[in-house]
Amino acid sequence: MSDLSSFLFNINISAASPEPGSLLVAEPFLRESYFNHAVICLIDHGPGHATMGVVLNKLSGHYLGELVEGISEKVEVPVFCGGPMSCDRLFFLHTLGDTIIPGAREINGGLWIGGDFEAMKQYVNAGYPLEGHIRFFIGYSGWEDGQLEGELRGNVWAVAPVSRPADLFTGAEDAFWHRQVRNMGECYRGWLYHPQNPRAN
Repeated sequence: MSDLSSFLFNINISAASPEPGSLLVAEPFLRESYFNHAVICLIDHGPGHATMGVVLNKLSGHYLGELVEGISEKVEVPVFCGGPMSCDRLFFLHTLGDTIIPGAREINGGLWIGGDFEAMKQYVNAGYPLEGHIRFFIGYSGWEDGQLEGELRGNVWAVAPVSRPADLFTGAEDAFWHRQVRNMGECYRGWLYHPQNPRAN
């Protein structure tokens, strides 16, 4: 029984140091609505600075055309809930680079944020592929200086690298979290056996 408990409940696993482009993967007991089974991509992080990221896998229920003028009605682009802060702001991450989206800023290793808004709309309206290339978010997730480090010491998050930026823009919701946990290796396998909502059992 002790071996089973260790397998299911051990979340005290050493994590890599977070940096821009890293993923924060929520431990399975985290029940806050924004962060239950969340996978967050860090956009800004460093000593002496606040930390910013977006939740990659939580659908907001809105589409881009509802929120942005000039988006073709023929294109249904889901918008994700990036976090509880600045929910009146739209962000977008992509793999398109600053050649296709001028002014985009590279976060790390082929992962970009923002850029020229009109260029983005032209790309979307032209019918170019979106899945695996670009994702839109309302709001963001933020931590004060040192706050994230405290949460990491408390095993709230596991830190994981991004192997392929395109994978951040495919899939959603609980299945996205499970896929990321599986990619993190055998030592996290016990996380997969916890129900998303234990009250439902």
